Amino acid sequence: MTSLRLSGLGTALITPFTEDNRVDIEAVRRLATRQIDGGVDMLVPCGTTGETVTLSADEYEQVLRAVVEAADSRVPVIAGAGSNSTEKTIETARIAVSCGVDALLVVGPYYNKPTQEGYYQHFRTVAEAVDAPIVMYNVPGRTGGNIAAQTQLRIADIDNVVAVKEASGDLSQQYQVLRGRPDGFAVLSGDDNLVLPQIAAGLDGVISVASNETPDEFARMVHLAMDGDFDSARAIHFRLLDLLEGNFMESSPIPVKSAMHMMGLCGDRVRLPLVPMQPENRERLRRILVALDFVRE
Repeated sequence: MTSLRLSGLGTALITPFTEDNRVDIEAVRRLATRQIDGGVDMLVPCGTTGETVTLSADEYEQVLRAVVEAADSRVPVIAGAGSNSTEKTIETARIAVSCGVDALLVVGPYYNKPTQEGYYQHFRTVAEAVDAPIVMYNVPGRTGGNIAAQTQLRIADIDNVVAVKEASGDLSQQYQVLRGRPDGFAVLSGDDNLVLPQIAAGLDGVISVASNETPDEFARMVHLAMDGDFDSARAIHFRLLDLLEGNFMESSPIPVKSAMHMMGLCGDRVRLPLVPMQPENRERLRRILVALDFVRE
């Protein structure tokens, strides 16, 4: 297994767009730098939260190169490179590697609904074709299929598969992976609102949406929990809980982009088929941000 060890807080970075629907590369750099200054341990551009399926090939490379440049080797950059086509995944992964990323986030193929053997063969084929560490990504709510615990453990034995981002919400499944994982294989949460009990059970960290908005507080919570100070971590978790849930009152990343716009950090434009946040939900989110003192009344 590769020597890359992943733990702590990773941010699933949004991709900011300008009013005329171009990628705002300056904002990409600025937001990536803000994350590192806030204490995050990993940057994860061009995943689900980054609206990657709507990016052109050129835009994809621009975003990755901007994040790698901003990171400047201070934290690992893990690029989303998944697809529902194995060959397309390999092509995209090779492009990401050429941009200088440290690892790849590869989602379980969506829409095709592969069998468990299909999941295994997909990851095996990608791992053999690409010389880079791979983070498996299991998110049934997005893909329509679950990578079962035993399949995850088979995939974990592939030499350059170093971690899984587990966003199934199934704690029992995650415990099975924790119990059976090989040495050096990291299990990372993909659910902000569950990360505290998951770390208590032994997960190695989280790839988070909410840390886009509050990298410093979320990093502090994760690091306190990993150090065993659950009383202090719990206080931050309860303070942020409404935000952790509010970020998913509509399809992500619509709410988190709206929140960051209200915080003055970037625009809130999303690309079709996503649409702007509904006014009543936007107002609910604004009240959450006011209560957290992230925006003024």
